[in-house]
Amino acid sequence: MKIKRQKQAKKTISFYKYNFGFREPFQILIDGTFCQAALKNKIQIKEQMPKYFMGEVQLCTTNCALKELDSLSKDLYGAKLILQRFQVRRCKHSKEPVSASQCLLSMLGQTNPHHYFVATQDRELTASLMEIPGVPLLYIIQNTIVLEKPSGRSQKHVEAVQLGELVSPTEQQSLQNLKAEQGLSKDGEERRGKKRKRKSGNPNPLSCLKKKKKPMPQHPKKTDEEKKKRSRHRKRKPADLTVSVNASTSSAQS
Repeated sequence: MKIKRQKQAKKTISFYKYNFGFREPFQILIDGTFCQAALKNKIQIKEQMPKYFMGEVQLCTTNCALKELDSLSKDLYGAKLILQRFQVRRCKHSKEPVSASQCLLSMLGQTNPHHYFVATQDRELTASLMEIPGVPLLYIIQNTIVLEKPSGRSQKHVEAVQLGELVSPTEQQSLQNLKAEQGLSKDGEERRGKKRKRKSGNPNPLSCLKKKKKPMPQHPKKTDEEKKKRSRHRKRKPADLTVSVNASTSSAQS
């Protein structure tokens, strides 16, 4: 039976991995009812959860769940001590605490974007969570931890994604990342609208340096021979040209 339960758990975990983007370390939200059942059945949650999931897990709870145990009878003091050992995630009810069931529902929202597993013995909470696609449920039965099979709502959601009627959560996240990179999301529009103010600081020390004057190109000095050669070639004046032309015509007549 133990091997059969592990196989079923592995199959359920892979369903949430491939269809809803769950990854290790698996985050498990726990309430006081689950801790009370673990205490009665002598289950060590911290030791058995990683073995059951065959991977790394993060056990967490909320302030509302802890305060709910404070307000209840002293019989739940042991469950409170167990729950205090887990990580406390921030919720929206820091000023006005609510019941643990309401708090856990608010943490999951409509799509369970943070990929929480929920460990609870509360039947009303379980019924509400089964209406949200992509929420794995854990509970204790006969001294063992059991991972519930995917709910009908989760299976319908996967079928709709496969038919192209809906977009999977992983695709939605990738689309949001692309929009944010290209500035098409609301955050990107706000960033575009706001102009960055220049910080007033000290001037750049390189800009304070004096500009170096460029050296003028130096022509090579002319030698005496070049000067003599250039002076020999003189241009003839027009009078000299007429005299030479007359001399040539007279010699031709004679």
